[in-house]
Amino acid sequence: MRPERPVGVVAGFKNFLMQGDIIIIAVGLVIALAFSTLIKAFTDNIITPLVNSAGSGGTTGLGFHVNGQLVNVGAFIAAVIYFIIFMVVIYFAIVVPYRTYQKRRGVTVFGDSPPAKSCPDCLSEDLPVAATKCRYCGSSI
Repeated sequence: MRPERPVGVVAGFKNFLMQGDIIIIAVGLVIALAFSTLIKAFTDNIITPLVNSAGSGGTTGLGFHVNGQLVNVGAFIAAVIYFIIFMVVIYFAIVVPYRTYQKRRGVTVFGDSPPAKSCPDCLSEDLPVAATKCRYCGSSI
């Protein structure tokens, strides 16, 4: 019997890159970076000035000084708003279409886990509902 020949580094890397899920993840990351840039510009140029204008109206915006250092509360509020907007956009632009695509393929992603029951002896919680014996300790359920 001949031993299996190890896959070369280049061939292994090519096989890794050509997997379908890796391509989908790469496209999702590129789209996420593009949305990130767009939303960052929106929050830096629209949200941050609006939040800072709610402050004292001075050059510090919505913040205060402690020992000569500016604590910029307005920038933090703008960052929180940026994060929320970014996550909403990613959810509706990437997660929802991907979930729909995978559902058409018969694969469940980002959904509820299948119903399960727990073992009274070892307290394992991920046993199928139809199981009669625990897969971990072997006791009857």
